[in-house]
Amino acid sequence: MIEQLSWKVGGQQGEGIESTGEIFAIALNRLGYYLYGYRHFSSRIKGGHTNNKIRVSTKEVRSVSDDLDMLIAFDQETIDVNAHELHSGGIIIGDAKFKPVKPEGCKAELVIIPFSEIATELGTSLMKNMVAIGATSAALGVDTATYQAVVEEIFGRKGEKVVTNNMEAIQRGADAFIQSAGKSVQTLSLKKADGKNRMFMIGNDAIALGALAGGARLMAAYPITPASEIMEYLIKKLPEFGGTVIQTEDEIAAATMAIGSNYAGVRTLTASAGPGLSLMMEAIGLSGITETPLVIVDTQRGGPSTGLPTKQEQSDLLAMIYGTHGEIPKIVIAPSTVEEAFYDAIEAFNLAEEYQCPVILLSDLQLSLGKQTVEPLDYHKINIRRGKLNDQELPEREDKSYFKRFEVTDDGVSNRVIPGTKNGIFHVTGVEHDETGKPSEVPQNRKDQMEKRLRKISNLSFPFPIYKREQHEESDVLLIGFNSTRGSIEEAIPRLEEDGFKVNHAQIRLVHPFPADELLPMLERAKKVVVVEHNATGQLASLVKMNAGHGDKIESLLKYDGNPFLPGDIHQQCKEMLVNGHI
Repeated sequence: MIEQLSWKVGGQQGEGIESTGEIFAIALNRLGYYLYGYRHFSSRIKGGHTNNKIRVSTKEVRSVSDDLDMLIAFDQETIDVNAHELHSGGIIIGDAKFKPVKPEGCKAELVIIPFSEIATELGTSLMKNMVAIGATSAALGVDTATYQAVVEEIFGRKGEKVVTNNMEAIQRGADAFIQSAGKSVQTLSLKKADGKNRMFMIGNDAIALGALAGGARLMAAYPITPASEIMEYLIKKLPEFGGTVIQTEDEIAAATMAIGSNYAGVRTLTASAGPGLSLMMEAIGLSGITETPLVIVDTQRGGPSTGLPTKQEQSDLLAMIYGTHGEIPKIVIAPSTVEEAFYDAIEAFNLAEEYQCPVILLSDLQLSLGKQTVEPLDYHKINIRRGKLNDQELPEREDKSYFKRFEVTDDGVSNRVIPGTKNGIFHVTGVEHDETGKPSEVPQNRKDQMEKRLRKISNLSFPFPIYKREQHEESDVLLIGFNSTRGSIEEAIPRLEEDGFKVNHAQIRLVHPFPADELLPMLERAKKVVVVEHNATGQLASLVKMNAGHGDKIESLLKYDGNPFLPGDIHQQCKEMLVNGHI
């Protein structure tokens, strides 16, 4: 019996690879297992190798595993590309249609099953993925009846016969594995899970749900990988709460429409990836100078330009902080788990209205599209804060002057009104202005307004700017990361400690304004610092050095080949740095 399993299915894009993993994972999630799934897919609609790697465990997991226990192959390319991950006790289950062959040196067992033939006998070759699920079940010792409810939910609208045929495909796949493998193949039986109900979702769904729970009622966006799922989720859900999604002609329109809607008092968001954020930069500046709340989600992907649109990278960090022309207040937050993505989405709207500025919720492809088990969300934690928003009638001013929407205040935040509020009329423009919004180029006014705007985030209150794991008062090494690297870092730490190193961990959740005061004590108590990030230039490391110093201690551990960090990557490379004295 094993406590965790690493399982992967692969083939050509468009062959049902995603649905195979989805059905398998949902069923095991409902048995109470913890799961973490990551898809490798091509940037084209159909064709090109794709795979879905899913980790199943009796304990919480937040990263892709280093190795592989079982590989389901719909073509030879899947075996050739992924066999190196298999350990000596692993199993390859291949479709007889392509005559599977193990690469030289591969010690995994090969079991050949006629996926396509069985599926065709049942009516359509498309059901070969269900046959594969059945073979997987037999190898794991999972009852095929486990999939009944999932199959009914997915295929029930197509009729009872379709449900019956799919369940038969699963059963015949299980029978075929038992017959083909015999006693020569050791099954990978999973220990029983706790049976508790947990959610199973991608980060984008958590962000969308958080936006909904946080009071958003409009999303203006243009589809782009890997952000589109946020839009797709809200297209289904917002109308149920009196809201809507508008697909705009481009990202420029999306950002300006979101500004207009927020100006009118409706909590609104937009979401995109790096190329779309580039187009939004001027509008972000407009949000800053007009002090209009704006929430933007940036799901980072491989760049520059179109780059690697379906692969992992974290290279938008500095652009999100410094990309806009001129100087405006801006808040950038970076959740590192699906749960944090939900709560941070809510907090993004609160911060945008409290500080009347753009807030960027920074994600990355692995966090946005990686699917994982999530403990039930606590809706009692939701707190809606709208800052200095006045939706009541204002007293009439004796001098009949305009409302001082941009009044210079000690905290930098001015009172705000909903358009149409009686006695609340003011001027608004993208040029510099005085307290009533009237355009002004008076030097002292410019100085006062600039300082006022920048002052508002100088004392920003954010509940958890850094996730800290401090096991040691003094550490040999402090590991720092942001977004999805948290899971792999957390798994690498026990391995480094087994090697004799004292390790602490800081995951940056508020990247701007940078939480230097919170991080500084950890830096001071560390002999060495390793910053783990998915880019080629060490952007987070630069932020740490710029805001908290200690550059002589800091080394970057970088990965920018499009693949996520594995725990083993961080363990081995960090160990080499420490042993060889690189840091």
